[in-house]
Amino acid sequence: MPLFLHRHIDAAAEIGIWKIEEDENFFLQQLHLSIQEVDYLEQLKGRRGLEWLASRWLIHYMSGRAERGAIYKDEFGKPYIENSTHQISLSHSGDLAAVIAAPFCVGIDIQRIVPKITRIAHKFMREEETNSLKEVTKIEHLHVYWGAKEALYKAYGRKQLDFKEHIFVKPFVYHVTNGQTTAYVNKGDYIAHFEVFYERLDDYILVYALEQ
Repeated sequence: MPLFLHRHIDAAAEIGIWKIEEDENFFLQQLHLSIQEVDYLEQLKGRRGLEWLASRWLIHYMSGRAERGAIYKDEFGKPYIENSTHQISLSHSGDLAAVIAAPFCVGIDIQRIVPKITRIAHKFMREEETNSLKEVTKIEHLHVYWGAKEALYKAYGRKQLDFKEHIFVKPFVYHVTNGQTTAYVNKGDYIAHFEVFYERLDDYILVYALEQ
């Protein structure tokens, strides 16, 4: 069973990463999807369907429950577990699926490290964030900023957030293995503060955020 990581990050929150080596039939046999989930899965093409299945299996595996709670999306597209007080966030990259679950607002992002992130940095980096970069670790550091903003975007869950205008990550010194910082979302009358944690896992950067 390719469980890459499963960790309780405090008394109530946990994260998991699944390395996808199975085919769709494996997950379909385990999950017993609802009619609505089957309908949604049929709209997904290629690899996206496999990633979708893997993340849902991982959430159920982490829960330890005998009966799985179906996962749907609310009016804004944010996923939730039916009949559960836990909030969830999902991410996929390469052959890894990552999830976080907690009884409060959370977000997660995992990205394979790619040099081309420098081409889009101007779209999500604020000036004070850019000033914290060092050339030797610039690419990895950018992935953490991007992952933090993706995680807060997912935690907010209502879309229509501008990564530069509405999401603020406190500039930090990048550490090669792992580290943390703080961040917040500020849009209109909504403001929420988060603790942000990151770590490098082989060729990936994992970032997750917990609302304070």
